[in-house]
Amino acid sequence: MKKRVIVSWSSGKDSTLTLCRLLEDDRYQVVGLYTTYVAGAVPFQATPIDVVKAQAESIGLPLVLIELNEVFPPNGVYQKMVVEGIRGSGLNVDAVAFGDMFCNGIEEYRRSYIEPQGWECVFPLLGEGSEVLANEIIASGIKTTLSTVDTSQLDGKYLGRDYNSALIADLPLGCDPCGEDGEFHTIVTDAPCFQYPLDIEITGFQREGRFHHLSYRLVS
Repeated sequence: MKKRVIVSWSSGKDSTLTLCRLLEDDRYQVVGLYTTYVAGAVPFQATPIDVVKAQAESIGLPLVLIELNEVFPPNGVYQKMVVEGIRGSGLNVDAVAFGDMFCNGIEEYRRSYIEPQGWECVFPLLGEGSEVLANEIIASGIKTTLSTVDTSQLDGKYLGRDYNSALIADLPLGCDPCGEDGEFHTIVTDAPCFQYPLDIEITGFQREGRFHHLSYRLVS
């Protein structure tokens, strides 16, 4: 029997590749997505919730929205809200999947609050090389754009660029090609798991402070 899995959905390339892999894995049945957000947007990606909803509609999966009162709530509060959000969703869940790539302690952290609930933790990308994953993301047809840049690590000029081979080749030495050190975050507008692409219009660039964000809106 396939295990019913819900995917932690950030709106970016990592969670999209995670979903694509799970949809092709005979061991799992993807039953939904869940997203944590603050003040109407996904932290770091700065993705508006209406865009996240549009992604879920294109994918054709239920979306569980879990609102946090701050970007970094205490661990106990965050874990409780995620667990309660999944349990209260009405979805029958056997496993929770994450798009983490680096073996930096995050696996143990996730397991510490997911597995006591009787759920399996699934990490389809964990431990794989960033260059290999970057190439897979591009080759698979995942269409994504840099929506946030941490200017302490990467020049803000990269904000708004499409994530493709030309971008990877243009990244400075030392920048992880998947942005896994927090250099950048992305918004996905199309992928093999989408039934149709999202049409977004870039409306501006927020360049104040350390983190630069892309402003955009859905075009109906």
